[in-house]
Formats: sequence, structure tokens, C-alpha cells
Amino acid sequence: MDIVEMLERTPIFSELTKRDLNALAQTARQRRYAAGDVIIKEGRDAIGCFIVTSGEVEVVMGLDSPDQEVLATLGPGDFFGEMAIIDDGPRSATVRAIKDTECIAITRWDFMAEVRTHPDIAIQMLPVLVKRIRAAEGESQEERHGLRGRKELAMYPN
Repeated sequence: MDIVEMLERTPIFSELTKRDLNALAQTARQRRYAAGDVIIKEGRDAIGCFIVTSGEVEVVMGLDSPDQEVLATLGPGDFFGEMAIIDDGPRSATVRAIKDTECIAITRWDFMAEVRTHPDIAIQMLPVLVKRIRAAEGESQEERHGLRGRKELAMYPN
């Protein structure tokens, strides 16, 4: 599967036109990670998002601490760090490869350069991002009321 197809199947990019997907694909880079490699680290500045094309990663809070918690395991087609293409806040969790893994990486600065050139990208992404925020808010309310466990609420780190 090529980069355009992977982007098209990724929820945050699924509403983009073919032209915008092609433009965004030009900024994407393939990255390889060996099992055990840390791809993003909790607390560090966020600089981009990733789409897993092969292998497997785990999303972990408190890596190497007594309170370490695996929030999710992701495989091909899954993505993480998507908020980093819009916001440069710190990572909320660590993501490490648990198998040899390949990802498509898009940096914030490349994404923002594309948005400046093709503002429709942002407009097309807004409904998808709002749905994710609403889902997270709903899950947060459920968590506050003790209806679901933390692992079930794992949203991928920004």
C-alpha cells in the first residue's frame, strides 16, 4: 500500500481530496524502528504524527516507573501523535516498538506548510477532529463517573 492510500485510510485524513492527499504524501517520510526503540517519549516536545504501516507499537504512560501502564497496542493502519501536527505541546505518553516497525511520519512544520498552501486541508479535517474531541470528552465524563477503566479510554498520545 502506498503513502496516499495509508493517509486515505487514516481517520484524520480520510476526508481529504485526492489532490490534498497527494500533496500531504509528498511531505511524509518512511521511518523504521527496531523492537524496543522508543518512537516518541512522554513529556518531550511533539513534532509530528505517525501511521503504523507494519509491525506493532505500544502506548505507555510512566515508562520504566512503578506506575507504568500500557494504554494501547497499535498495528498497521493505526496512528498516533496526531495532535502534534496542530499543536506543539508535550507528548502525553511514550510509544515504543514491540516488534520491528515501519511508520509514515509527518512533521508539524511540513503539515503546516501544506495547510498554508492548501487551506482546504484544515477545513476538511475539522469535522474529524471535532468528532475525536467529542468522543474523548464523552469518555472522560464516563471515567469521572467510574463507568469505564483507564485502559479502555486510551486515546493515542498527541
